[in-house]
Amino acid sequence: MTPPRRPTRAELAAAKNKTVPDVIAPGLDVLFCGINPGLYTAAIGHHFGRPGNRFWPTLHAAGFTPRLFDPSEEQELLPLGLGITNVVARASAAADELTDREIVAGGRELAARVRAFAPRFLAVLGIGAYRTAFAQPKAAIGLQPDPIGETRVWVLPNPSGLNAHYQGKDLVKVFRALREAL
Repeated sequence: MTPPRRPTRAELAAAKNKTVPDVIAPGLDVLFCGINPGLYTAAIGHHFGRPGNRFWPTLHAAGFTPRLFDPSEEQELLPLGLGITNVVARASAAADELTDREIVAGGRELAARVRAFAPRFLAVLGIGAYRTAFAQPKAAIGLQPDPIGETRVWVLPNPSGLNAHYQGKDLVKVFRALREAL
């Protein structure tokens, strides 16, 4: 397989505020939820698309996928009972460009999506975004006490390469805990 062409600077700039379609279906086992798409992801149109993002390798190493998927294969998650969405739909260069108001509004929209599609688990990838979106300032990584409808909520660390708090093996360990809870 030939590696995809990287977006140009102009394509990255043009990706600001774009959205990436959800990978979603009713009754999934896990709906993974990023904070919002980065510019690289929006430019290529596939979730967790930036090289260096650890989502895809971690998903495989934790046992969610039978092999390492490329972001362009994201639709192959659906038959595995997995999906992807975001708290905030619009792309930005960094999550810190989002306002708390935007994250709270995104949390309300996410909760409505979760009620409509009813996955077994919602896995929010980013403790800070979860705390803000759902007014849970003391939330910690792992299973949360409050479900959304019948959906249990699990918070995982953000898999961005910029998240230095979790090294690869530690990230796999916390993702695997969710996998084992299934």
